[in-house]
Amino acid sequence: MEIAKNKVLMGIYAGAGGVDAQDWASMLLRMYQRYAQKKNWAFVVLYESLGEQGGIKTASIEITGENVYEKLKQENGVHRLVRISPFSAKQLRHTSFALIEIMPEIQLNDIKFESKDLRIDTFRSSGPGGQNVNKLETAVRVTHIPTGIAVAVQSERSQAQNREKAMQLLYGKLLKKVEEKKASEISDLKAEPGTIEWGSQIRSYVLHPYQMVKDHRTGVKVSQPDRILDGDLDKLIK
Repeated sequence: MEIAKNKVLMGIYAGAGGVDAQDWASMLLRMYQRYAQKKNWAFVVLYESLGEQGGIKTASIEITGENVYEKLKQENGVHRLVRISPFSAKQLRHTSFALIEIMPEIQLNDIKFESKDLRIDTFRSSGPGGQNVNKLETAVRVTHIPTGIAVAVQSERSQAQNREKAMQLLYGKLLKKVEEKKASEISDLKAEPGTIEWGSQIRSYVLHPYQMVKDHRTGVKVSQPDRILDGDLDKLIK
């Protein structure tokens, strides 16, 4: 098994917060896209599940660039946004959560799956507003039956290419699940087991009542969240 250091697969998942969380997930998608542009990295959205009122529920992205895995792997975790909700008629402050998942691309040459463990479905690629991007069923969803993990890819023109990307994404998720299980087993031996829970954010982006981005692991603070959300992430990532 070979891990590609110059390519990562990123997952973005809207969490608690309804339409605000879906909007927050789309803001994070734009933030990392802008960061990739500044680094001259290739940024390809493999799949998007759009929210009913805007934003995204989930997205899968492939990012290619020099040493990209080392730079982005610590972005993995829950990101928290505090702001006046643009969807609140009473202009109430709202807290939203989104999960960022970073996985290395795995070379599939020596990897074999049992066919009975996989369910492969095809469907039509679609874009915003339900517009058909492709009238053929080129999009592919692969489900690993024993774990229930499912991935979907619609970025390529052919079903075969989308299937290959989906298999890479699936294996990355399975590898990450195994690593997390090992980490959990190790932490159980400690006096204070460390668990990863939804809502235990790695970083907070506060737009109201003050403006601040804080990384809770390093203590680094940035008082210009607009710059961060526009992709100026070097200070936080370093």
